[in-house]
Amino acid sequence: MARNLKPRSSNLPFAIFNPIAMHTAAKIIKYELHDVVRSKWVAFYGVFFLLLTEGLLRFGGGEAKALLSLVNVVLMLIPLVGVLFGAMYLYNAREFIEMLLAQPVDRRSLFSGMYLGLALPLALGFVVGVGVPFAVRGGAGAAGSALALLLALGVGLTFIFVALAFLLALGFEDRVKGLGAAVLVWLGFTVLYDGGVLLFLSLFADYPLETPVLALMLFNPVDLARVALLMSFDVAALMGYTGALFQRFFGGALGPIVAAGMLLLWLAVPLWAGLRRFQQKDF
Repeated sequence: MARNLKPRSSNLPFAIFNPIAMHTAAKIIKYELHDVVRSKWVAFYGVFFLLLTEGLLRFGGGEAKALLSLVNVVLMLIPLVGVLFGAMYLYNAREFIEMLLAQPVDRRSLFSGMYLGLALPLALGFVVGVGVPFAVRGGAGAAGSALALLLALGVGLTFIFVALAFLLALGFEDRVKGLGAAVLVWLGFTVLYDGGVLLFLSLFADYPLETPVLALMLFNPVDLARVALLMSFDVAALMGYTGALFQRFFGGALGPIVAAGMLLLWLAVPLWAGLRRFQQKDF
């Protein structure tokens, strides 16, 4: 069994001030990028978004409508691919991890390299797949800001759900249980959470719910991304009272800062927890 003492440096996933750790992480990232890019799944992922975006632009009635149609696909598919592919990736890399840990390799550098080596190709596949069809048409026109936000949030969700996948794969030794937990996490964030919110709203409809509704939105990165994207399309009027509430929140100076901070928190917490688990785990 491969063992490695926990590093004396901080538990931050990326050793910014440690040149040796950065060099080691860069080598691992390079290897993982080469390995992941060769994967047919990543190529299929990018081609899927490319064909979908091209089809929506050709037959969807314009850039704005195509982007609006992409929102639900992006918010369902990116979390699913990130959490499932990330968990399978880490389970399949068990022998590779054991081999490297038998060498004088810092665990933080290994974790950082493997994480970025997977998250970066997935994010790049999404950006290229969605961005190229718009680029060859000269951009998204008046919907350019909405396209930029869609790409940014898609990349953010990719990094968030790959981090969650690593945390789950490190928490469940059994592959079947780990992948089952990954599916449940995806269902929870994309389907079950919204059902719970609707039930909460119906049960407490007689009470002022402005603050609870905003809080519930902030505690789900998928819902947060969805509302931010819908606000960028200026469809608040179609969402009634809730839309007006979100419009006030995102229209102010504090709202976007809080939203961005929560998304960063959704990235940092599972990444930090996954690193701690990786440092303590006996492979």
